[in-house]
Amino acid sequence: MYFAALLARTEDGWEASDTELDDVETLSDLADLAREASPDEDTVLVLIEQEDGWFGVVRVDGEEDPRIYVSDAAAAARSSYGEILLTDELLGRQPGDDGPDLDALDLDGTEDGEPDDEDADGAPSAASGESVPHGPVGDAQVLEDLGVTEKELRSMTQDAVSEIAEVLGASEVLETVR
Repeated sequence: MYFAALLARTEDGWEASDTELDDVETLSDLADLAREASPDEDTVLVLIEQEDGWFGVVRVDGEEDPRIYVSDAAAAARSSYGEILLTDELLGRQPGDDGPDLDALDLDGTEDGEPDDEDADGAPSAASGESVPHGPVGDAQVLEDLGVTEKELRSMTQDAVSEIAEVLGASEVLETVR
């Protein structure tokens, strides 16, 4: 089960809104959605969590590039919402580094039709292009100036979105959209 919310910081405190991510296909789409939530270019946080799986924080400050933190990249990679956050830059890859080089493949017609991207034990091999690390990726200091330290963020697991909202003083407004 997924939960996604926008928290926009205003003069009067935090405002929360439930957000639908079905039409969001890229990080740029997500950043635009966040910017729409705050016409005054205030800080907007997009909080996404998959129950018992992973959580992500995207911070948009005006027209600056979004800052991203994902608690478990490997778990998020198995999610359509997580794939939005796991950009090549965040994963330390060059754009287009997500598959085998077709020019390097031996296509001499002698293949037996069996996929070659699994080891004998069934685990994906390095040739499959799978390079998503287990564990956190991104800017762990994304909420530092808002009161959530890097250490606290990295130690959050279940119900991280609620814990973040609590520290920000936004738990009541977040609960209204949950």
